[in-house]
Amino acid sequence: MTSTTHSPLPGPGGPGPDKLAFTLPSGRRRVTPVRVGREFRRERPLPQLIRKAVLDDDGQQCVQVRLSARDSANPAARALLDIEAGTTLQLNQALGDTDYAPLFPRIIGYELDAAEPFLLYDPPRGTAVTRIQVMGAADQGVFTRDLMLALCLLERRGLLPRGVSPATVRWDGARVQLWGLESVTGIGRPRRPWGAAPFCPPEQRDGEGLADPRDAVWSAAQLLYRLATGRLGPADRPPPDLGEHRMLDQMVRDAFAPRAADRPTPAQVLDLMAPGTARRVRLAVPPDETRPHHDAFEEALQLKRQAPASRTGRTPGAETANGEVLCPYCLETIRLDLTKLFVTDSRMQYQPLDLKGINNPVRRTDVMRGAVQKCTADPEFPAHYIAVPYLTHGRPLTVAMVGQSSTGKSHLLTQMIAAITDGGLEPFGLKWQSVNPEQHARFVRDRVQPLRNGKVLDHTAALGMDDFARFVESLLITDARGQVRPVAFFDLGGEDLVRTDAALRFLLGVDALVFVVDPALALPLPQLDHARQRWGVEVNRDGDLAFGTVLDRLPKSGGYLDVPAAMVLGKADLLRFQPPVDRWLTRPPATSLDPELMREESRDVYGLLRRHAGQAWLRPFDAVRRCTLHIASATGGQEDQGRYPAGAGPRRVLEPLLSLLAMHGMVQVRGGADALAIGEAPALEAVPWEEVERGGDAGRFERAAGPEEPEESEGGELQ
Repeated sequence: MTSTTHSPLPGPGGPGPDKLAFTLPSGRRRVTPVRVGREFRRERPLPQLIRKAVLDDDGQQCVQVRLSARDSANPAARALLDIEAGTTLQLNQALGDTDYAPLFPRIIGYELDAAEPFLLYDPPRGTAVTRIQVMGAADQGVFTRDLMLALCLLERRGLLPRGVSPATVRWDGARVQLWGLESVTGIGRPRRPWGAAPFCPPEQRDGEGLADPRDAVWSAAQLLYRLATGRLGPADRPPPDLGEHRMLDQMVRDAFAPRAADRPTPAQVLDLMAPGTARRVRLAVPPDETRPHHDAFEEALQLKRQAPASRTGRTPGAETANGEVLCPYCLETIRLDLTKLFVTDSRMQYQPLDLKGINNPVRRTDVMRGAVQKCTADPEFPAHYIAVPYLTHGRPLTVAMVGQSSTGKSHLLTQMIAAITDGGLEPFGLKWQSVNPEQHARFVRDRVQPLRNGKVLDHTAALGMDDFARFVESLLITDARGQVRPVAFFDLGGEDLVRTDAALRFLLGVDALVFVVDPALALPLPQLDHARQRWGVEVNRDGDLAFGTVLDRLPKSGGYLDVPAAMVLGKADLLRFQPPVDRWLTRPPATSLDPELMREESRDVYGLLRRHAGQAWLRPFDAVRRCTLHIASATGGQEDQGRYPAGAGPRRVLEPLLSLLAMHGMVQVRGGADALAIGEAPALEAVPWEEVERGGDAGRFERAAGPEEPEESEGGELQ
């Protein structure tokens, strides 16, 4: 570890301290003067800067672990810091003030969305094992017990530390303390390379199979051998002299098995030392305050199952006759008219297109693919043009985003479309094309690329009649049966939705609604106070005004609206350590739809909103017969001084759209589309289209327990 120049802790007569703002484990914000000491740099597994600090408002000593501005621009480094913070917070909450708590670092606070994110810890206990040459037999017994106990506690939380090494384990002569929690992954997750031989087990080095608690037992055994002998063990087999060390031979001989399946679990090793200890390990389980709300969710689904459904499953009055569709700009009806076609010339000017001289059908189709039609349905509306493919593939499927202007709809919709164009629908048998290549290229240039590069998108002005609906983008989606359908995306400024015939006509033509919930407006949780203060908003107990305005305009059938809907708890990164958000936000993107899992997520979001926000925020779920609830983050973090320091990293932005496409029959789901939203059929997992066509069960979706981790190689020592 190399040191960098930094002023030591100033004395009483030195310069005044800086201010430090951070979030406490309780979710409250704290701002305090701070004095910092000399800084050290640790390169692996992530490039962290480490220094001692004193919080001057109470004199509390701590250690700050942070990323420099340069290092924090790397999304992988930020992801690891997030994992470390989330794991430590989870353990601190579960262990509380029990005797187990000292086995892990205690976090004081964190700031993860700044240009230089950091964590604050209590000072570490003891000495890193890298500085201990050989340990006596008596200490080895206590050390082994504590280390296996720490691994058992992590296993009870479904977690596996991949970074157990001399650099991440500390010893103070009486107790172990396990650091390196950025290495944690979920048990059952696909293995990814981490660490180096001999402390990294063979299967982990190869990145094969699924993470197993016995992976860490190999690492612990190698660490114990190093403490007993002062030497490193072999990278892929038991040490040849293991028999010369009686305690090691008795306790961990099988831990050196090349295959994880042949090793003991942490609990089995612990019970060899102290029979029954593993069974007595108990973690604090906070009361489930959402349980009554889960019951209410199930009761609401039961009422929906009993309600009669419309025969079409679509909004009444949505059909248009004779190939007519709603113009996405002026929202009047329009149909293909070959006398009103145009193409752009080299100067990007519209020129009339005459098809009479194009007799070759292949060339005619190609020309039509790039042509546009001038819409004259509303002579008072500014001149506008519609891509011909939008008019030639039947009635478009219209998806409308609903929510107040501050909810982050634009960012969510931009990332949703970007995920589609990145191939996110392919695992579900869907392919895409741009309706208008020029328009799509402009959308990518003006919206997708700036957001990915870290720029906060500006609020865009509405473009439709009476400023209530803004057309954003349209794509041609081809399903596994070869059927092509345009999908058009709109942003509704619902709180300003005026009661005009045009507004009603548009809403009657909407095929799917996405209601975006802003947690800062909905949830009176202390960890959101800082965001509310920054944005100048307050909790709204009456729900989102846009939701009610839209829902009130739509006719009901059998007591419910028939248009499929999804509710999205957006900006979920603000709550990434809050159950149940932490559970869902860290899941990898879905590759197939599991109705049971989707209803589980819906139940969790319903319980969170009903418990903290109240029934007003659940009005879309109560009003719409088929409605799923989701957790998503368009950016993965919050902006700092007008930018996302590591770019915008979306999480779970496609799941709401996938649910809606499934309800419209464009994604195949076992049990039918209703199985997703109301559980009408037995809950069976969905499979990719190729498996549906074969009729087999291969390739079923495998559930994973944790976030995607970047690949890293070695552990590092905390001074």
